[in-house]
This record gives sequence, structure tokens and C-alpha cells, in this order.
Amino acid sequence: MLRPANLQPGVPGHGVFEGTTENGVDYAIIDLQGCVFMNTTNDPFHAVNGLLGSIKAKVNLVDFRAEATSEKVAMGWHLDGRVTAVLGTHTHVPTADERVLPGGTAYQTDVGMSGPYDSVIGVEKELVLHKFLTGMPGKFEAAKGNPKMCAALIACDPVTGRASRIQRIMLGE
Repeated sequence: MLRPANLQPGVPGHGVFEGTTENGVDYAIIDLQGCVFMNTTNDPFHAVNGLLGSIKAKVNLVDFRAEATSEKVAMGWHLDGRVTAVLGTHTHVPTADERVLPGGTAYQTDVGMSGPYDSVIGVEKELVLHKFLTGMPGKFEAAKGNPKMCAALIACDPVTGRASRIQRIMLGE
């Protein structure tokens, strides 16, 4: 089970997954959680610095689950040239800022969600509107309309791990 690498010790799961593609390319996925508005006590910037030295793969993708866009952008610059890609997640709305940074790291502030887009970040919109309009708590239910799948396609050199292209993708009705 992949979970943020910078959570407290003893939390189930692993913060890094290392594998090999069918073509023999070693890769790693690093999962991190931001601190701003997220109640994370362990700094993701120092955590990733410690992890990178132990990963043998050149192709490395960082999934950065965070609320604040400023923290996501800062992580992109912090890791530029040291990982293949930094992809922000968690806020459910895809951003149109995908680019390859000068050091060869593909970056996007938020890839977006895969789920129902006739919703409020995946929840039945009437239930969320009721909470905003009345201040009353209620049970949220997953919405069902207009499914979409968001992703990012990254081209990179398997030897150096440097990205050459990133493309934002949204598939659905």
C-alpha cells in the first residue's frame, strides 16, 4: 500500500514503490503529503531529500498530495533536475500549468480527479450546497454524473530520467 512517505513512523504502508517496466526500465514512485492545511507533522521537503539517496532508479515520479498550490510549486522547484516528475494531487481540479522545468522535471500543480464532474469535488452538489447555505453538517455521498478521468502523460529519457514533455489529459463523456 502506497501512502505518504512523510507520515509518522509505524503508519501502515510504504512511501516509495520501486519497480521495473516490461522494457527493463527501473522506476520509483514517491508519495508525499504537504504540511499547509494538512496536519502533517513531518516536513515533505526534508523527507524527500532523505529518500532520493536510497532510490536506484533514474525515472522517479513524485505524487505530492497537498492543499496549497504554493507548496506544490515550491516542491516542483525544489526537486527540479532530481526527479522525472512532480505531480500535485488532492484538490481534484486539474490545473493548466503543466510544463517541463529547466532541470528536466515535468510538473503540474494538480492532475485532477478521476470521478464525477457534475459534482463538488466528487460529492453530490446538492449536499455540499446545503452545507454551505445552512452551515448544517450532513452526510456526503459520492456523485454519479459525468465521469471523467484525469491524468498526465510524461515523456522522459529512461537513462537520465529527464522529462522532455508533459501532456495534461482528461477523458470522459
